[in-house]
Amino acid sequence: MIFAGEAGGKEPERMKWWILWWLMFFLSRQHSACPCQISVRNSGGQGSCKKHCNTNGRCCGSHVDNILKNGNYNEHIEAIKSLQEVLEEEEINGTNSPMSFDNVVALQYKPNSTFEGLNIYASNKREISYNPPHSSTVSVHLPSELKPELGKKIVFLMIKWPETNQNILGSPYDVYDRALVGLSVQGRKISGLKESVNITINLTKEINETQKPSCHFFNFSTHNFSEDGCITLWKRKENHLTCSCDHLTYFAVLMVAASPSPKDQKILTYITLIGCSLSLFTLVITVLLFITNRKVREDVSMRVHINLVIALILLNLHFLLSSTVAAVSSAGLCLYMALALHYSLLATFTWMTLEGFHLYLLLVKVFNIYIKRYLLKLSMVGWGVPAVIVSVVVIIDRGFYGHVPLDTSNSNNTAICYITNNTVKMGTTLGPFSLVFLFNMFMLGATIRRVWILRKSTEFGQSNRDRAKKNMCTLLGVMTLLGITWGLVFFSFGYLTTAGLYLFCILNSFQGFFIFLWFMMSLRKAKTSVTKTSSETRSTST
Repeated sequence: MIFAGEAGGKEPERMKWWILWWLMFFLSRQHSACPCQISVRNSGGQGSCKKHCNTNGRCCGSHVDNILKNGNYNEHIEAIKSLQEVLEEEEINGTNSPMSFDNVVALQYKPNSTFEGLNIYASNKREISYNPPHSSTVSVHLPSELKPELGKKIVFLMIKWPETNQNILGSPYDVYDRALVGLSVQGRKISGLKESVNITINLTKEINETQKPSCHFFNFSTHNFSEDGCITLWKRKENHLTCSCDHLTYFAVLMVAASPSPKDQKILTYITLIGCSLSLFTLVITVLLFITNRKVREDVSMRVHINLVIALILLNLHFLLSSTVAAVSSAGLCLYMALALHYSLLATFTWMTLEGFHLYLLLVKVFNIYIKRYLLKLSMVGWGVPAVIVSVVVIIDRGFYGHVPLDTSNSNNTAICYITNNTVKMGTTLGPFSLVFLFNMFMLGATIRRVWILRKSTEFGQSNRDRAKKNMCTLLGVMTLLGITWGLVFFSFGYLTTAGLYLFCILNSFQGFFIFLWFMMSLRKAKTSVTKTSSETRSTST
């Protein structure tokens, strides 16, 4: 064995050197990717690449590319921020340094002393240039107003998520092409530009009629998308879109629900104004009739109804005045109007719920339904709960109330005084109404069942047509009192957007008028019942 070892002593030595040479060659072919791959496996998937790559842009780009494929929401945010920092800090040779990976395209540009603007073009094929290629997907125009300091870099990033990742940065809407375009200047936070930054995106996918593209930027502080400072320049059937913004950050195109056409908006506005005005007028008459009729005032059900009537009067009154007040520059008056509108809307929803509860006592429980100080307790709930909700919102932040454009895609459009924060708006209006709607739908079902059970116990001589007409009027009246038609808000999205909005505006703006008709029919029924009882009494006496 010693002989064999000595005889072959040079061969193992050569093999060692060959293996060492092959290993060095392999590592050199990996550029700087290896440390990044190690960081993804050993760092528990953390997004930041600075501690592994220092200021090596290619290493960090490879790391971020991996994070986009395998990381989670928080890691994505951390990875993007760290990549921007690394690219800003890295020293480059010459004026520019482009790089590309599967999901990341980046460019570092160090301008000359005379910066007169910059055009950048990028494509899904991971190509990037200063001249427009035929396959350009995104083009960026940076104005001369930026004027970066000598030696400071401009960083361009185009980040595209894999198809397997549907929820991009927590956006409630689809992000077009799953892409994010980032722009920054080393050492500066750019905002309030007079010359806009224009980002033009070629639309290669068909956009259906129920959606429209909207330019947003991602706020790394709040982790939310916002459209502040950005204007979307696009018309339907155009194959390109331009985001014109007054700041540099990370931009994306969100596919939001389409607004009605200008013609439909005008018609819907007229319908709403006419309906609310007519409702307000007839509801005031309803209150006057209630006050002047003693027997109606003694009816517990009517006293419940009149509270809903008062809530609707407040709602229609403040809604009709809200746009006028918003046009006035008084912040205090607008705050009051927003508070009153929010309160009256919540009071309307609460009294709709109490209408359902009262109906439950009458139709389902029937017996043993005496409740001490019943109306007082209903009033405390009906008017107190909305007051508590509004008070909490004001205490948290008065800034939640203010000017709100009716069309969020056009800030110059007509505004009203209402809730400015979408989260607060959804949580304090749509959320509670969802519960109200479910409860009252149950009560409507109970009413229909009750009418069905009693369908055979009709008055003598009453025809099927008269019975059907009476039952239909009862159900329509109950639907109006319970606010079932407000549920159309859930069908005003998607393919029923325009049709749903028309139905919603017609039925709900005229709700007060429908309640007036219901009240008049109840008065007529009461008078007929009294007349019939009196005639029967006289016949018996005779």
